[in-house]
Amino acid sequence: NIFMLEKKKTELYQELGLQARDLRFQHVMSIATRNNRIIMRMEFLKAVITPEFLLILDYRNLSLEHWLLNELASQLAGESQLVTCSLPFEFRAIEALLQYWISKLQGRLNTLQPQILETLEALVDPKLLSVDRSKLHVLLQNGKSLSELETDLKVFKETILKILDEEELIEELCLSKWTDPQVFEESTSGIDHAEEMELLLENYYRQAEDLANEARELRVLIDDSESIIFINLDSHRNVMMRLNLQLTMGTFSVSLFGLIGVAFGMNLESSLEEDPMIFWLVTGIMFLGSGLIWRRLLSFLGRHLEPPLPPHVSAVLKKSQPAAGRVEIKNSLKAETFGLSRTLTNH
Repeated sequence: NIFMLEKKKTELYQELGLQARDLRFQHVMSIATRNNRIIMRMEFLKAVITPEFLLILDYRNLSLEHWLLNELASQLAGESQLVTCSLPFEFRAIEALLQYWISKLQGRLNTLQPQILETLEALVDPKLLSVDRSKLHVLLQNGKSLSELETDLKVFKETILKILDEEELIEELCLSKWTDPQVFEESTSGIDHAEEMELLLENYYRQAEDLANEARELRVLIDDSESIIFINLDSHRNVMMRLNLQLTMGTFSVSLFGLIGVAFGMNLESSLEEDPMIFWLVTGIMFLGSGLIWRRLLSFLGRHLEPPLPPHVSAVLKKSQPAAGRVEIKNSLKAETFGLSRTLTNH
């Protein structure tokens, strides 16, 4: 039976037997008990659980209203729940709230994961000579959202783990055990409600741990992709630098042998300009010398940039074989000597 009502805050906490600070709106997540009431805060979701009813405060949120009107009734009735309907009402209420919050975190992760993977696939491309800034902006926003999700998951896990570590806190969450004598008798005789509550909290702790692992894998994937992007950019940058260096070497070679042409271009007379073949000879010497110098510089560049070759395996094995043979001979000699001494001792 779900219904909505409006009350003043003072009237509400007086009816519930709580203090004003217990109903204060806070963005931190917490699960606490006050005067046989369970107060749960999960950012915009704030609820008070009693053995008879579940009170959702400040419910004006689109996703929250949809959950209240369409899903909460079936969850409180015990349909598709981990706990059975024979357990008290507060079990189903706690599980409904935890299930809602886990589904919200799961939805955020399902929204971020394909966006991050698509952006990384577009960025990690060895054919790209530059990085699209719009893609980097999208990746930055998704990384920020992923960090917020990791923080929420961490707070959720710490809140539940704090209760699991204290047996008294688990006992306090079993409200009907201390108010209904029949429930108390069932808890002492057969069904241990504290163990059921612990199993319930452990289940949602494991779900949060699984989501945290998936978020952590996405974070590692983003970091690895950033390294690959930097490696690709460095590789292209090295190619451009090497091309620039080769062109500089070529320019130096041409300029060096171009001095011959500069010398012949001066307004000085010599006997060489009268020879009709001297032009082709000097031009050939200039081109040939420039080409030889450029090839020499390129070979020098290749020797200093290329990594050295590893040593040949067969040569190493050949060198190690005589030593191994000597070791085997020494061992056989030791064995023969030991057998001889043993024979003499026996005699």
